[in-house]
Amino acid sequence: MPRRTDGQPEEQTKGRARRRLSREERLPADIAAILKHLEDFLNGTDEEGRKVCDCTWGIYAFFDYDDEPIYVGQTYESLRTRIRRHLTNQRTDAVAMHVLDPMEVAYIAVWPLWDLAGLTPEERMDLLNRAEYTAYEELTRQARVSKLLNEKAPAPTDLIDLPKMYKGVIVPDDIRQRLAHADERIARRASTIANLAQVAKERDVSLGLRETLVTQAQRLELLARRRLEEVRGETPSQELLSETRRSGAENADAESDD
Repeated sequence: MPRRTDGQPEEQTKGRARRRLSREERLPADIAAILKHLEDFLNGTDEEGRKVCDCTWGIYAFFDYDDEPIYVGQTYESLRTRIRRHLTNQRTDAVAMHVLDPMEVAYIAVWPLWDLAGLTPEERMDLLNRAEYTAYEELTRQARVSKLLNEKAPAPTDLIDLPKMYKGVIVPDDIRQRLAHADERIARRASTIANLAQVAKERDVSLGLRETLVTQAQRLELLARRRLEEVRGETPSQELLSETRRSGAENADAESDD
């Protein structure tokens, strides 16, 4: 190996001189742009100048490209940290088990619970659980399939008045136009279902995970039927929507009976 006059191998010196790629350069352009928008959302401030997602306790929700609610969660490690775990390389069970596809998340909503700071740990968890259940119930009623993708629904409790919600888009407009295309989403959703079904085949999974598989299938059917009607030039049908809502409601009733 050629050597420099200072005794260091020339190739080693060249290696040290190489510039390390930045995070943006290592990632595909689309992903880097989405993560940039995500950081902008996480750094957003409220009327008092506080970074909303720095709040230690709070509720968060993910929405797809139709502004359809798909997942609700709570955190006591800061909204910023928990959302990053879902949507970046710090994987969570929801992502690892193919319950949640991060590329299907177009909007995020958060409810920061600043007032929990002065409470006891028991009081904090009680209010956090009630806030999560309240958000879950409200968004479930909005969902076209009357069901979210949570593997485990929050335990029923008293509803409360939620604090102000902060919501924002995390996908740039030009990228959203492409990723939101129905054919693109159908392919992604079918892949997610296949992966989730594979997990169910290979492991002793929970009943909740199997119910999530049904919910994903209903969401795929709704999207695929809507795309078919669009290609045919037909007016979107309300019949499928009604059937899907009814099926989701029946699943929810069966779960509550259990």
